[in-house]
Amino acid sequence: MSYLDVFKRYELKYILTSKQKELLLLAMDEHMRLDDYGKTTIRNIYYDTQDMRLIRNSLDKPDYKEKLRVRSYRQVKEHDDVFVEIKKKYDGIVYKRRLALPECEASAWLSGQIPKPVSSQIANEIDYMLSYYEGLSPACFLSYEREAYFDIEGGDLRITTDSNILARNRNMSLRNAVGGNRILPQGLTVLEVKTSGALPLWLVEFFSENNIYKDTFSKYGTYYREYLFDEINKNTHTKGYLLYA
Repeated sequence: MSYLDVFKRYELKYILTSKQKELLLLAMDEHMRLDDYGKTTIRNIYYDTQDMRLIRNSLDKPDYKEKLRVRSYRQVKEHDDVFVEIKKKYDGIVYKRRLALPECEASAWLSGQIPKPVSSQIANEIDYMLSYYEGLSPACFLSYEREAYFDIEGGDLRITTDSNILARNRNMSLRNAVGGNRILPQGLTVLEVKTSGALPLWLVEFFSENNIYKDTFSKYGTYYREYLFDEINKNTHTKGYLLYA
């Protein structure tokens, strides 16, 4: 298992205006650099139950929550590697465990067409999640343009900015092009600060000087509330039950 397979850290989110982002990049210049991925378009497929149990639970803000997704850093072909990820949050700490697999194997495994293609602890955890949440299937294709920065002083601080966030619940394959409903107004950026410890003083001072405060924005959660909730309730109303966010 490589160090990239498992993450344990705090993840803090903020919403920035274009001016605030410009000021942040200036403040970061002495401390952070673009990582090897640089600027990328990240693609995700979130899996959920028919009644959207995972995202509904997440929006209730419990002490513990988890998500299952498949991620790529570009449009892939069937034999290109993608990441199958379990993301858990407990008591404010984010735990992410992921497994690299060819896209065709990942899709077949998660849809129940084949058994787990590798033997590992992470594969066992994903298998357990598939059996625990009956009927997991693709629920949301979500993409965004990301810039990722690392700490040039050697710490584990990472900063990412996400813009042009698009989501849809059709054509949910990482082999397809991006596109969908815009879930954040143009000109706004999601800032994520990821670290296992305290924030550096320069960043704390920047937030204070520019009146920037933590936010609970969820990309998948926002898409569910603004687009999926009414559609799912409309489709399930005739079955005699309603979903509540």
